Amino acid sequence: MIEVLRAGLLTTVQDRGRHGHAALGIGASGPMDPIALRLANALAGNAPDAAVLEIGLLGPRLRFTEAAIIAVAGAPFDAHAASTPLPAWCPVHIEAGTVLDFGHARRGAWACIAVAGGVDAPRLLGSASSDVNARLGRAPLRDGERIGVRSDGFDEALAIPAPGHRRASPLRALGGFSLDPRAWFDADPSRPIRLVPGSHAAELDAASREALLGGPFRVAADSNRVGLRLDGPRLALRAPLELVSEPVAAGTLQLPPGGQPIALMAEHPTTGGYPRIGQVAAIDLPRLAQRRPGDGVRFTAIDLDEAQTRYLAREYELDRLCARIAARLEGMHVAR
Repeated sequence: MIEVLRAGLLTTVQDRGRHGHAALGIGASGPMDPIALRLANALAGNAPDAAVLEIGLLGPRLRFTEAAIIAVAGAPFDAHAASTPLPAWCPVHIEAGTVLDFGHARRGAWACIAVAGGVDAPRLLGSASSDVNARLGRAPLRDGERIGVRSDGFDEALAIPAPGHRRASPLRALGGFSLDPRAWFDADPSRPIRLVPGSHAAELDAASREALLGGPFRVAADSNRVGLRLDGPRLALRAPLELVSEPVAAGTLQLPPGGQPIALMAEHPTTGGYPRIGQVAAIDLPRLAQRRPGDGVRFTAIDLDEAQTRYLAREYELDRLCARIAARLEGMHVAR
């Protein structure tokens, strides 16, 4: 059981999302940074679709009433138990009674906390993901509530200290390994986001086409899990368009009448009627999600074939890495 002493700015339960229901108008939701969710679950020894806690900008303060194995991936937070910093990007054993305080994100915006076994949350249409905007799934965490943890994922063998280990700390990194976050986390606002031309990109006027790929934008303060509003050059069409609502996806770059584009994110609607001037390449969606309000955003063009090739290459590397993590955790179990 986990007690929520402080809920943080926005802490929600997420898994890989509620897919396959767009025809009913039900969005997928899921994590803002799916790479963080996948690697946190792998490091905790979970199935890829286990439910985690996603935290944003200001994290929660949590008390673990029972011993647990956790892993944190994504944006680096000032996380600690008493005076002991919490290691990230590796499996960590938490002593019963430990209070973890996640503080502020030092860079980026979102991180995932995976607990061995997964967060115990009801599933709706096959997913435990919270959709805050649509009010589907569990509501964002509140101060004072309790969160269940599935006990079938806790490995008692790994919880036993190695010979000679003294329980002087409430936190203990396991296995002597951690991932290099540089390969999987990038919140550098100076690096461009790759953009595939949208179905209405050619309808922009000449100045707007140039500004879209040249002018700097900034993430607006009213951005959220539905979409990132981008302040910057005002974009305009050559002529007004009469459009009907059509399907949209995470990463679709829409152009409202005000001229400031919106990049749709995890809780995006299933359809939209604004012109679709671009599509963020899937490989760069986690990077865009980690931009916080005030961060710069600059786009660079990529064609669809290259975007798909890079995505498949990333998925191949992720599969290999998760397999190596699983083998390492199994080796730790056998060694015990």
